[in-house]
Amino acid sequence: MKSTPVPAKEPSKKVDDTDVDMKSAEDVKPEKTEAEKEAEAASLVVADIKQNVLLLEKAVSTVETRFTTRVLRNTANFRRKLTGDILRAALESNLKDPADAQALSSLLAYLPPPSKSVPSTMEIDTINGTSPSVDGVVSKEGKESPKQALPEAEVYLALLVALFLHDHKSYDKGLNLTKDYVDRVSHFNRRTLDQISARIYFYYARFHELKDKLADVRPTLLAAQRTATLRRDDDCQATLVNLLLRNFLHYNLYDQAEKLVSKTTFPETASNNQIARYMYYLGRVRAINLDYTSAKSHLQQAIRKGPTGPSTAGFLQAASKLLVCVQLLMGEIPERSAFGGDLLRRSLAPYLQVAQAVRIGDLGKFNETLQKYGKVFKADRTFTLILRVRHNVIKTGIRMISLSYSRISLKDICLKLQLDSEEDAEYIVAKAIRDGVIDATLDHEKGFMKSRESVDLYSTNEPQSAFDNRIAFCLALHNEAVKAMRFPGDTYRKELGKLEEMAKEERKLVKEIEDGEMDADDGMDGDF
Repeated sequence: MKSTPVPAKEPSKKVDDTDVDMKSAEDVKPEKTEAEKEAEAASLVVADIKQNVLLLEKAVSTVETRFTTRVLRNTANFRRKLTGDILRAALESNLKDPADAQALSSLLAYLPPPSKSVPSTMEIDTINGTSPSVDGVVSKEGKESPKQALPEAEVYLALLVALFLHDHKSYDKGLNLTKDYVDRVSHFNRRTLDQISARIYFYYARFHELKDKLADVRPTLLAAQRTATLRRDDDCQATLVNLLLRNFLHYNLYDQAEKLVSKTTFPETASNNQIARYMYYLGRVRAINLDYTSAKSHLQQAIRKGPTGPSTAGFLQAASKLLVCVQLLMGEIPERSAFGGDLLRRSLAPYLQVAQAVRIGDLGKFNETLQKYGKVFKADRTFTLILRVRHNVIKTGIRMISLSYSRISLKDICLKLQLDSEEDAEYIVAKAIRDGVIDATLDHEKGFMKSRESVDLYSTNEPQSAFDNRIAFCLALHNEAVKAMRFPGDTYRKELGKLEEMAKEERKLVKEIEDGEMDADDGMDGDF
């Protein structure tokens, strides 16, 4: 056997300890201090504000509202990070022109004095002297002289200051700021300013509500609503209608709210949040005015269109409470799943007990629940509707009695329903018979109620009406889904025209090439 040669070992390389120490020293970077981290985070927020201002400029140049929508959506991401120093740096960075000096000074007056000098790291990061870009477009700010800010940019910066004042509970300053800019935006007729103006109107009413001066804003909101309707300003119109309805409902002016709804037309192009609010207010007005069918439909749409996140759980809870009351007043028992969920289980617990009392027709349990949670119902502004449910509890009890007994005296009915006297029991039974709740006869002389034989439900028109209601609901849901689809504006038509011109030139070029090739072929055939 041949022995395989063993390969010689390579000489081992000695590792120098000094090299390892130098590499490790180069890899380890010094940690940033807390001040440097805060300054870096602040500079990022200032850069985001500058980015939003550039998006507003693009929205004005292209007349596309989707850029403004993106700006408002981006603002929610850094709203909690706003400070006085950040806003001061953003204002000084975006209002550089001498023509904006008055707006800059007025906005800076609402901010607290600087706690420290603004560090250099808060300046917007630049790349070769250029400012942040929007969709790849870089503006060379260093080579051009500062230009006057657009009204959209100025009002947006004022909105940021209003948000800062609202979050820091500086309600007096916020009220004065929004009052000044409500007067300012009312003189503009620019569709690219509509969404930001609507936010200004909202916080104008919000600051007055927090200062318990909500009645003072009603003339201003009514005048602005008329102006927005004439200008076809859908964003401001939707916001102002909701603010007026909230104003009327705050003071229990349901007749004026009903008149406002009948005299105005809510824009179909409004955002889902505004539609959800409008449906909630409309459902409350309809419920108070005894139109429970319409109220139920509006509240269901409000819950479906409204946000469902933890930060907006209050709206979902308020709409669900009102919907439960309306369903009980219609004689319906909500499903158990309607009271579940992490966001609704605790807040709807009192309403669950009311629904259980209605389901079994126990007037005693209903009175105990009303006495126990009376303050909660008053705080939710559903106490009036809950009092109306008492009659439904009695009707449910009478229906169950009529199904259980073929004949029962009024005295026993009075005892079972815990009524005050037999005369009250006779009146309630007579009204239930007239309303069609039960199918029975009442003997006044002998003092008893006699139930008739139950009729087959499927031989009546009730299944057909229930099926019709479900079909109508599905059709309405389909129509709303179609309306909610978003399509681009008219700017795409310009690009389409350019594409058509390019296609014509290409076809012309192809035709010339084909003609040239045919001529060349003919010439070659002749030569050969």
